[in-house]
Amino acid sequence: MKKSERLNDMMIYLNDKKSFNLINIMNRYSISKSTALRDILSLEKIGMPIYSTPGRNGYYGILSNRLLSPIVFTIDEVHALYFSMQTLNSYQSTPFHLNIQKLKQKFEACISEERINKLRKMELIFSLGSYQSKNECNCLEDILNMAVDEKVCQVCYTKGEAQKHYYVQFFDITSAYGQWYATAYNFQTKKPQVFRCDKIHSVKSSDQYLSRPLSELLISSNEMFRDNDATDFLVEISDKGADIFHKEHYPSMELYHEEGKYYIKGFYNKGEENFIASYFIIYGTTLLSIQPDNLKTLVLEQLEAIRNHLSSK
Repeated sequence: MKKSERLNDMMIYLNDKKSFNLINIMNRYSISKSTALRDILSLEKIGMPIYSTPGRNGYYGILSNRLLSPIVFTIDEVHALYFSMQTLNSYQSTPFHLNIQKLKQKFEACISEERINKLRKMELIFSLGSYQSKNECNCLEDILNMAVDEKVCQVCYTKGEAQKHYYVQFFDITSAYGQWYATAYNFQTKKPQVFRCDKIHSVKSSDQYLSRPLSELLISSNEMFRDNDATDFLVEISDKGADIFHKEHYPSMELYHEEGKYYIKGFYNKGEENFIASYFIIYGTTLLSIQPDNLKTLVLEQLEAIRNHLSSK
């Protein structure tokens, strides 16, 4: 590891510490005592508030009333952070209180004019794919905090034309095509349930049920989502179909590559048959075979319904 890389990592390592010993630095970076002393001196010179306490039980302390020196990023890391930040523009809501334009201005205030000009040119050439969504999620921050704090909450949710209340514990938040989804354990059904976040009207803490450890909820989809009477499916697809799978799929399915062939293996619970059939329609001619036969029949029936609908127009 180069000295510059070591010093940068050392700042991160010491960031939340109040004190440390020289041996900690020597062991962590496999360096000699003299090299460790030189590194600590270098950190002091660039502004890290380190002081030493002499004596047999001496140690290095870090002042708590001063900010540590900013972490130094490489040019490639600056570019990656900048464009990652830009992807937030595609979301109407985020769980963070921030204005993307102000965040961008603060970011640019930390780099040179030359680097800013280069980044703006890169923006004209390079962009990360995203999907705009107009749906606002007013409870996203509450959902995230409830999940992190492992709290049971009462959720008011729009399902169809009605508003319903659920007692749940959130444990997963994801986005797809610009839309936020939150997965929670439903204490009433004793099963996981996926909620569209823009349809959640309120989230409030509840003592109706005892919360479960987050580690217990973050188990495989087969254990959490599968009912006893679930149906297994096996769908063979072409390599182009594998690209479609990577763009959109669900927790109950996995992609396998065996002997040059691609297979989607998964399951669906009772009542989910038509939903799964509709999903596989997007694969079009990349579908090579579908098992079981009743799932194949449902796909063909839905395709026939589409054909008849378009023929009548």
